[in-house]
Amino acid sequence: MNIAVYPGSFDPCTNGHLDIIRRTSSLFDKVIVAVLCNSGKKPLFTAEERVDIIKKVTADIENVEVISFSGLLVDCIKENNAKTVIKGLRAVSDFEYEFQMALTNRRLDSEVETLFIPASTEYMFLSSSIVKEIASYDGDLKGLVPDELIPVIKSRFN
Repeated sequence: MNIAVYPGSFDPCTNGHLDIIRRTSSLFDKVIVAVLCNSGKKPLFTAEERVDIIKKVTADIENVEVISFSGLLVDCIKENNAKTVIKGLRAVSDFEYEFQMALTNRRLDSEVETLFIPASTEYMFLSSSIVKEIASYDGDLKGLVPDELIPVIKSRFN
């Protein structure tokens, strides 16, 4: 089975993330969306909430599984019998950091490959940080996140 892992904080999950998940799901037998538990950050949603949210918005994609993980990504990849890391790229600035991470992961496990998928044009500007900034000012999130997440995200700022 050809398995890919799409790691990230997904805080919150955006339409850009969903676009990468959908596109990746057509390339692999199974896509594991791996939600990072980073104790150094103060997320808007807990890891469990982010997993539940992504499960809900990907329920129509049969070959997607959602998990949470902490520690090294290469360990998560091994534990899930995957060989490929999926990374969405919005801009050249994303590439510099992600390329360094890809080389690091490759150094830690020579069997791990990273596949870079460019963001679709309509999502190149989009990030979780932008969504949180807009929500903090009660701005319109339509088209940025799945519609069912809008009230959930906005409730965190009221």
